Amino acid sequence: MADPIEEIEFYTYADYAKWPEDFRCELIDGVVYMMAPPTIWHQRMVLNLSAQLRDFLDGKKCTPFISIGVRLFPKDDESDNTALVPDLVVVCDEKKLSDGRTCRGAPDFIIEILSPSTKNRDLTEKKRLYAKAGVKEYWLIERDVLYKCVLDNGSYLETEIPYLFDAGPVPVESLPGCKLQLQGA
Repeated sequence: MADPIEEIEFYTYADYAKWPEDFRCELIDGVVYMMAPPTIWHQRMVLNLSAQLRDFLDGKKCTPFISIGVRLFPKDDESDNTALVPDLVVVCDEKKLSDGRTCRGAPDFIIEILSPSTKNRDLTEKKRLYAKAGVKEYWLIERDVLYKCVLDNGSYLETEIPYLFDAGPVPVESLPGCKLQLQGA
């Protein structure tokens, strides 16, 4: 099989959709960013938080996903140039899942577990794109702090919440009644 990345400087979702499923990358404004395998701590956080979200959302209209592709600005001809793979996503509009492969449009809630190799991109480029697309709430989690971003008039209001010494469950503003415990992972 040929290398999925050729000598092209700008890619679209049409290109991205042809790459093998095991080719871990994200596409941001037409540029490909490789994704390293997650650490054990990262995986434990994802599993812990996804279980809490699954339990809270059971029987509700919203659905949590782990590492689903997200096309924030989808075009029918697949010429859109951004395809992200957040750690956790909650989608409340079933129509956004109609292609059976990705979330087409802004999810309601996104969580990223920060890694040294992706931290800057998660805190800047992806945060900007999520706000522009209308993602209601975006959490960025490090080992000792949560950056909680809630959309307000098109931009994020950010709160930094230390949780090293068990600050207790944190409310999810976009999912009324939901509180997530960050400790124990």
